[in-house]
Amino acid sequence: MPLAMNNNVFITCAVTGSGSSQDRSPHVPRSPKQIADSAIAAAKAGAAIVHCHVRDPETGVPSRDPKMFREVTDRVRDADIDVVLNLTAGMGGDMIFGPPDAPLPLANSTDMASAEERVAHIADCLPEICTLDCGTMNFAEADYVMTNTPGMLEAMGSMMEDLGVKPEIEAFDTGHLWLAKNLVEKGILKSPALVQLCMGIPWGAPNDLNTFMAMVNNVPSDWNWSAFSIGRNEMPYVAAAVLAGGNVRVGLEDNLWLAKGHLATNAELVTRAVTIIEAMGANVMGPDAVREKLNLTKRAPR
Repeated sequence: MPLAMNNNVFITCAVTGSGSSQDRSPHVPRSPKQIADSAIAAAKAGAAIVHCHVRDPETGVPSRDPKMFREVTDRVRDADIDVVLNLTAGMGGDMIFGPPDAPLPLANSTDMASAEERVAHIADCLPEICTLDCGTMNFAEADYVMTNTPGMLEAMGSMMEDLGVKPEIEAFDTGHLWLAKNLVEKGILKSPALVQLCMGIPWGAPNDLNTFMAMVNNVPSDWNWSAFSIGRNEMPYVAAAVLAGGNVRVGLEDNLWLAKGHLATNAELVTRAVTIIEAMGANVMGPDAVREKLNLTKRAPR
């Protein structure tokens, strides 16, 4: 197939994530202030969108405390630079089984919340975008399942659309795109939808270009999409996504390193992505251009 390079690219910075990376780099932000400061620095480096989780300020363990999301939101909105805010709604679907010989009862670390609970901070903060993980899948951990049933996704998607917040479909495999298209066909999600293609995360779509292009080719032509990969493949996928016609995501949620021996900051990862995009002859979009492209409305919390 011929290349369909994207000449106007927006960058999302995934600032901290929900993985156990808090003790592997001093640059992974923990407190709401640190998360907001890192998001603001990423925006100044060229990110049009910042994607934010929150963590316990003392331990760094991922959290879904609405008060911390509100503090991050307020700090980012009060900053001296504009940026599109994207909050996760992926927490609250964690099912942890016991060992194979005794899978039940579920472990105490299981965190299964209602659709209302999972979207509560979205209703409070009213970001322009929030994530919707369109599928259930095994992760690298032996007994952990990320659980997002079709019924849960229909309920959460409807709530997001009713709030006027754009769902960003997180697709970890081609079946997740199939489910997302079904949500649009049912009228639960509006078209054109927004998709993030998540590559190389065990055990979703494997990290190779054939699989990546299968994912790209399963995105409807009128939808908007971005892509990322993890670890050392983060920057190669900046180039791959642009060449395939999409937008890009970088950040400490996905990769901790700028180069061998050099632990990155979010701003450094964004700067490197800007360099790659511009060296390819493409333009990096700002937040206002992204709002126009994605039909987003910037609002303050109620």
